[in-house]
Amino acid sequence: MKPIWVVDDDQSIRFVLEKALAREQFPVRAFASPRDVLKALEDDSPQVLVSDIRMPGGSGIDLLNTVKQRLPGLPVIIMTAYSDLDSAVSAFQGGAFEYLPKPFDVTAAVDLIRRAVQESLREEVGDTIPAATPEMLGQAPAMQDVFRAIGRLSQSNVTVLITGESGTGKELVARALHKHSPRGDTGAKGPFVAINTAAIPKDLLESELFGHERGAFTGAQATRRGRFEQADGGTLFLDEIGDMPFDLQTRLLRVLSDGQFYRVGGHQPLKSNVRVIAATHQNLEERVRQGVFREDLFHRLNVIRLRLPALRERREDIPMLTRTFLAKSARELGVDAKRITDEALARIASFDFPGNVRQLENLCHWLTVMAPAQVVEVKDLPPEILDGAPAPTAGLPAAGLQPGSVGLPPMPLPEAPLPGGEAHTAPAVAAHVPVPAWLAELRRDARRRLEAHEPEVWEHLSQQFEASLIQTALEITRGRRIEAAQRLGIGRNTITRKIQELGLPD
Repeated sequence: MKPIWVVDDDQSIRFVLEKALAREQFPVRAFASPRDVLKALEDDSPQVLVSDIRMPGGSGIDLLNTVKQRLPGLPVIIMTAYSDLDSAVSAFQGGAFEYLPKPFDVTAAVDLIRRAVQESLREEVGDTIPAATPEMLGQAPAMQDVFRAIGRLSQSNVTVLITGESGTGKELVARALHKHSPRGDTGAKGPFVAINTAAIPKDLLESELFGHERGAFTGAQATRRGRFEQADGGTLFLDEIGDMPFDLQTRLLRVLSDGQFYRVGGHQPLKSNVRVIAATHQNLEERVRQGVFREDLFHRLNVIRLRLPALRERREDIPMLTRTFLAKSARELGVDAKRITDEALARIASFDFPGNVRQLENLCHWLTVMAPAQVVEVKDLPPEILDGAPAPTAGLPAAGLQPGSVGLPPMPLPEAPLPGGEAHTAPAVAAHVPVPAWLAELRRDARRRLEAHEPEVWEHLSQQFEASLIQTALEITRGRRIEAAQRLGIGRNTITRKIQELGLPD
């Protein structure tokens, strides 16, 4: 790993940070002025740069801007004793990783630098987003099935029905089907025309689809081509087809059958060479049973059906999508892309996203504008994510993104008899959840103590629990407190205090 560079005209600040980082086994290189840093950059580069904001002979903001031009991915932490708005805004506009006001807690500063190092190392191993956002992303098996289906249909003009919840990307799939078909970019480059049948009033929808002749109705002052004519030689995407008025369904069926239609008020049959792709979030079979959707039209549309999975069914894609949307938002707004911690990604991945991919993209727009720092942490997430009930962890992304296993799981009442012969049945909603053996044993011990009227049961068992967690973490980390605290999800000061309070061996 490359060294961490610290630049500050205050020798005491350099000394404190050098010693603190050396204790954590980080290589360090200290500088007294921005000029020294710029000279060193000619033949070397840091893993992280920590810079004061106001120094004789140069500004930390100017240094930030210069360094970012040479090393755009380098995390830069700006320190300042002048905690004013202009300094903070300038730091973040220049692409700073974080803003650290003086005086700072040394432990907190080291933790911040460690996060910056982790971010820098992630970027080095290729955890970056392409400059151009791909048309569709997905590693989940369900999305791979969709991609394979698009590939198989690439040389076909067959009618396709796309189903899935709102926000799953039905129009993106329709555009991909068009693009990779003989009518799209790889073929004759016919037009892609989309219409949302649920968004247009019934009285206007017929004219929108089929066009109208001049004088066909009040306000029809000129002949107008409809969507079928506009899409000639290409693809017509009928979104929310399940909401199409029943009488218009008959006209659509006729067009799908023989390719002929009439403009509103017209008497001359027109023919259009159009591939129709329809989409709906509704259950069309149920709509047919209810008598509001024609069965013959359903079968005409349902030649090939593609079902798009909800986002909660493809949670392993959420981290990749999140980073992609953060990069996309940054490009659109002309700012540096926000980075996001694994813990925040895990929290996002545990949310059910009723609005699916569209809701996730909106969340990333919100974070790009509203997250206070360049690195998004759990505390920066909006209330609907923080307050939402976490989903089962079985579907969360693979290594590195699952929430930590330390802590108490949900606590349904056990069905097994407890000491004393009394059986307690779990509530129906939780009866299927297995109780870990250690938790069942904890409850038996608690029950015995409570029935014996022992004093301070809470204090006694809590101390045992905390001591066991800390001792186990210290064993795993071979006594390294900071690493043990990180693994437990607590602060360095907290683990030190707990070791003292619990009387654990130092």
